[in-house]
Amino acid sequence: MAAADEPMQDTTTTATDGASKKTENKPSNKVQYDKHQLATYYARLFPFDFMHSWLSYNNDHGNGIGTFQKREWSFTIDVNGEEVYMRYQSFANEKELATSVRKRNPQKIDIGAVFSHPPKDHKAIKNISPVQRELVFDVDLTDYDAVRTCCTGANICRRCWPYMNMAIKVMDVGLKEDFGFEHVFWVYSGRRGVHAWISDEDARMLSNDARSAVAHYFEVQCESENNKEGLKLHSPMHPLLTRSFSILEPMFIQYIIPFSGQGLLADSESWTKLLRTLPSGAQNIVENLTKKWKASDSEPADKWEDLKRQIGIVVGKGKSTKGKGAQYLKGDDRVRVEMWPYETVFKHTYPRLDINVSTHQNHLLKSPFCVHPKTGRVCVPIDSTKIDQFDPFQVPTLPQLMTELDEYEKVNGKEKNDENRKSVRDWEKTSLKSSFSHFEGQLKQLQKRLRRNQRDLADKDAAILGEF
Repeated sequence: MAAADEPMQDTTTTATDGASKKTENKPSNKVQYDKHQLATYYARLFPFDFMHSWLSYNNDHGNGIGTFQKREWSFTIDVNGEEVYMRYQSFANEKELATSVRKRNPQKIDIGAVFSHPPKDHKAIKNISPVQRELVFDVDLTDYDAVRTCCTGANICRRCWPYMNMAIKVMDVGLKEDFGFEHVFWVYSGRRGVHAWISDEDARMLSNDARSAVAHYFEVQCESENNKEGLKLHSPMHPLLTRSFSILEPMFIQYIIPFSGQGLLADSESWTKLLRTLPSGAQNIVENLTKKWKASDSEPADKWEDLKRQIGIVVGKGKSTKGKGAQYLKGDDRVRVEMWPYETVFKHTYPRLDINVSTHQNHLLKSPFCVHPKTGRVCVPIDSTKIDQFDPFQVPTLPQLMTELDEYEKVNGKEKNDENRKSVRDWEKTSLKSSFSHFEGQLKQLQKRLRRNQRDLADKDAAILGEF
């Protein structure tokens, strides 16, 4: 519904890698909204109860000082047309947070670390310092400008959004299988990227050095403005890369090489450029495939199989027509040619992380559920098990949500059944219901784990004291 109702923007896109793109209508990601709509969102839809439940971690001591009370919040507010940043905000409870947000009507809300003392007291207390924080990751489509051929900068479309799906699939399985994290929350940034919040206790307690180690574990030095040489892999590959390739190659074939995607093997200009990236030891492959492809009208997926088959032959892993005594590549030439398909897939699909966001406890990150000030879209949680179904252009905007609330009231009657009305939360009356319900389910699993950890700790203490 959102995509159909949004203004459409006619954009002629020319592939920077040579794949000529047709003129197409792209959904606009610019939505106008006003401060009154934002105020209504905070009054009726923003899930303050979710935020308090999540960030308390079952450690809210009523009138005492627990995890929630020592959390930093940052508001970006509008003062006479100027953006003002309010850092080191902290709140005693859910009600106090809600009251402050509704009073200030922030354009953006960021979440920081849990400090040794309430951040609001940072001027009065010396040596206040961060003591814990979720491990977070930030993936942004602007970091793919070196390889995406449809958009640049802040612009996105349905051709390049699959890069985010690829990132989530690789990161989600790596965080869970390689590090054992269970509570990985993925959130749409509201514009052109995704954020991951890992809420396991082990993740929250990581030092800056440990955070850096985890982040760099996932880092692959793909070709970029700062790395012209690009990725150089060696055999055998690290298990992370082997698994990632099995995830990414099918998506590379579906979203990167065809005309409907990034067009890497879509026409002669495109595949000629790609063939030129083969190592010098593969010159015969370039000549053979150039001749074959010019004489045929094969699909991009078939061309990719042709490439891999030819590479297998020259490195001695495929069937050759040369017979006995055939000469195969050896040494570094062999390695470079053998690894080229992997390097090519990773260059065009592997997650490009903003490492600095992940390596420091006190780095601010946009809060889930807030509204992106540029697009008016809500930063909704994403179900990583259904990531292929997620469409950023279908994420509701503030004007859309206001319309949905009005329509619900018209159909159901604003005062018709007060008891029933109270049982239906306002966000359940809108298209936020699916994503909010998903996060609610994640919270229940997190709280279940926290209660189990607390019971285990109590049993351990009892055993030490002999209180059986």
